[in-house]
Amino acid sequence: MKTFLPLLCAALLPFVGRAADASPAKPNVIFFLVDDLGATDLSCFGSSFYQTPNIDRLAQDGLKFTHAYSACTVCSPTRASIISGRYPAELHLTDWIAGHKRPKAKLRIPDWTQHLTHDVSTLPQAMHAAGYTTCAIGKWHLGEDGPEKYGFDVAIADNGKGQPATYFSPYKNPHLSDGPPGEFLSDRLTTEAEKFIEQNKEHPFFLYFAHYAVHTPLMGKPAVIAKYKEHVSPNDPQHNPVYASLIESVDDSLGHLRAKLDELKLSDKTIIIFTSDNGGLILNQVTSNLGMRAGKGSAYEGGVRVPAIAFVPGVTQAGTVATTPVISMDWTATMLDLAGAKPLDQQRGVSLAPVLHGGQISLRALFWHYPHYHPGGATPYCAMLEDNWRLVEFFEDNHVELYHLSDDPEEKHDLAASQSAKAEELKARLHAWRETMHAQLPTPNPDYDPAHANDGPKKKAPPEQ
Repeated sequence: MKTFLPLLCAALLPFVGRAADASPAKPNVIFFLVDDLGATDLSCFGSSFYQTPNIDRLAQDGLKFTHAYSACTVCSPTRASIISGRYPAELHLTDWIAGHKRPKAKLRIPDWTQHLTHDVSTLPQAMHAAGYTTCAIGKWHLGEDGPEKYGFDVAIADNGKGQPATYFSPYKNPHLSDGPPGEFLSDRLTTEAEKFIEQNKEHPFFLYFAHYAVHTPLMGKPAVIAKYKEHVSPNDPQHNPVYASLIESVDDSLGHLRAKLDELKLSDKTIIIFTSDNGGLILNQVTSNLGMRAGKGSAYEGGVRVPAIAFVPGVTQAGTVATTPVISMDWTATMLDLAGAKPLDQQRGVSLAPVLHGGQISLRALFWHYPHYHPGGATPYCAMLEDNWRLVEFFEDNHVELYHLSDDPEEKHDLAASQSAKAEELKARLHAWRETMHAQLPTPNPDYDPAHANDGPKKKAPPEQ
């Protein structure tokens, strides 16, 4: 990773103590991760239906990234990339745990790793070594071992799964005590986050706040759902009032968290990074990724484009926008950089310190590797993006598709034939990257049955209540 020492020193100036000979005070860091939030699921990112005043205010106070990407089209690989700073492909953790099986599909998926291995260095370990108290609240979904096994001092509300059993207490979560009947999960997680901040207000903390919202099951407070039902428009592709209520719950959460920071006089020394783990879910009309193709679990932009906002007091200029393409691991590198922590082993992301200061980082390619099938539409694929060129290679028949996003953001016009030289150039680089990552590939399936290729395992009937 390239070091930006002058910029880093400048970034830490707001946190310098009064004494001339005092060491710079470390900034607190909050990483606010929303589950399944689409790139246009916020009013500050183009939605006219969802109401997100607190998130909008964070964007007004900080820097909004219009071309932010998740490391994968599903959750577990992206979360692994954030914790490790590495591409999911090299971790061999390439699908949500425990994945989606299609035993009669054309390809057999590789024997991938269904947990974050303990031989990788992690973000919380590095933050702890740099003097931070570390806390993980909410969804983990990286295998049977919980957050405390990877360097977090405090772990709250990890249920070991990819979604909550319910958003209302009783939660059926072994790591979260039940609240009063009707208590809402997003509110409860926020209360736990506020307690952690209060308890650690005198020394630097790192809070990995991973909401279960806005993942299914879709549930919301009745009064909030009713409010959105009054504003549903049949002409708006975003029109699900229950999903809107879930988005409002995380917006409320951010508002309460910032109010707590104000109350404790910590706002001017707390970095907040806000983002999502993959694109919005479009199945069953949960949401719409306005102006992008497809959604979560797909090979296209709608599967990996996410909202992102960074607020670094005294550094980011209020209300600014960055068009620089960034990916999940960049947030890892950036947080470590601003915290004065050591980079992780084999860290793939780059520090965005120059961008936070209004500058740029060097042009580079971003990559995705998903050798799996997904109900959201993905068949095994690999993809790359560089300088607005996006290439997707599909493993079932090895065909490629090529799009120029600045001219065709909805990926409607495949240029692989008309721009064959560019397609071949990017394909060769994509293959070279896969070899560098030692990426696992799917193989021909001897049990392939075209008539049942899309069949998944039969679901058991739910127990009677």
